[in-house]
Amino acid sequence: MTKSTPPQPSENAPPRHQYDMAFTVDFDFPVISTRGIFEPESNELQDVLHRASGIKTVNDRARCLVVVDQDVAQAQPDLNSKIKTWFAAHPEKTELVRDPVVVVGGESSKNDYRKTMEIIDIILEYKMCRQSYVIVIGGGAVLDAVGFATALVHRGLRLVRLPTTVLAQNDAGVGVKNAINLHGGKNTVGTFAPPWAVINDFDFLCSLSFKGWLGGVSEAFKVAIIKDREFFHRLCDIAPRIKQRDQDAMEELIVRCAELHLHHISTNGDPFEMGTARPLDFGHWAAHKLESMTNYAIGHGQAVAIGIAIDSTYACMNNWITEAERDLILKGLTDAGMALWTTELERTLGDGSLEVLGGLADFQEHLGGELCITFPDGLGKKFEAHEVDGAQVTEAVSFLKQRYAGKTA
Repeated sequence: MTKSTPPQPSENAPPRHQYDMAFTVDFDFPVISTRGIFEPESNELQDVLHRASGIKTVNDRARCLVVVDQDVAQAQPDLNSKIKTWFAAHPEKTELVRDPVVVVGGESSKNDYRKTMEIIDIILEYKMCRQSYVIVIGGGAVLDAVGFATALVHRGLRLVRLPTTVLAQNDAGVGVKNAINLHGGKNTVGTFAPPWAVINDFDFLCSLSFKGWLGGVSEAFKVAIIKDREFFHRLCDIAPRIKQRDQDAMEELIVRCAELHLHHISTNGDPFEMGTARPLDFGHWAAHKLESMTNYAIGHGQAVAIGIAIDSTYACMNNWITEAERDLILKGLTDAGMALWTTELERTLGDGSLEVLGGLADFQEHLGGELCITFPDGLGKKFEAHEVDGAQVTEAVSFLKQRYAGKTA
């Protein structure tokens, strides 16, 4: 009987060496709520540009390219003039490299990658470097697209966001993500790139359409339902004032909602979403699908309201929340002015299944292969489900149709 020996490495085999590298990088950026950022006597923007002592600026002057959402430029025709006047009033510390660039607004800014390349071309034309600043003023879609372009040039310039919509000020504009849409998918190409700063100037809210005014309300309900019961009840209390365009009520909503988003990003241990759980996307699997199904005719905020309604109804069917809690969620959303039904929810595929259910598969692919959907576990708490019953979702849609079809908020 012969004794076996382990295989020996070939003489020609390359040596193997492994070095396990690990490091951490600290990110910090302020999120400022204010008014009148471009009043000539205001120093807030200048202070933000020079906020980190010891970090180089060219000739101690912050070189800035300003990009403005076309919708904002049209709503506030004097904005470009105010921007140029502000820079002219602060010549020692700032430099505007050219007149503000106006770009198409809304989801159109994210649907064509060539628009991203146009921003990149302008950044390169003016020889913006990694110590330069891109200041983007607009709604969440424009912030996303311009932020994506800024993150690509020289692997990242300094981005200052000035969100102008409720949705951008309380959610889309305060986080660390940038993206564009590609091949019919929502946010299919993008980066994680924290901004240099975020400035919420509440004066921009005054010129919003009613649709724009309501666009971020559902995101506040979303985060309150799964994280802050007290804030949820406060939202229900002020919901009628929100619908009536009460500025104080909206500012309260924005500040607290932004705080909850920022607290989650900074403390949950997964700011760049390396895992599969994304609790801040409660209600979003259906919302993203509805947006793409309608070619973005349904705005993100409205779609999220419907997504929250579907998932809250589903949660009630599974006894994760009570009927009273479900009805309070639905009433809060409608009191604030959100519609909870659209006929697109009835669209079916060849096999008779609801088309919106495809959002579950889209979400599973986006999250890395494992379905992970956040649901409320009572008000102010959450849990993650890895299976969703399509038949129950269909029943939830039927419930919403029966209660809300034909009704406007």
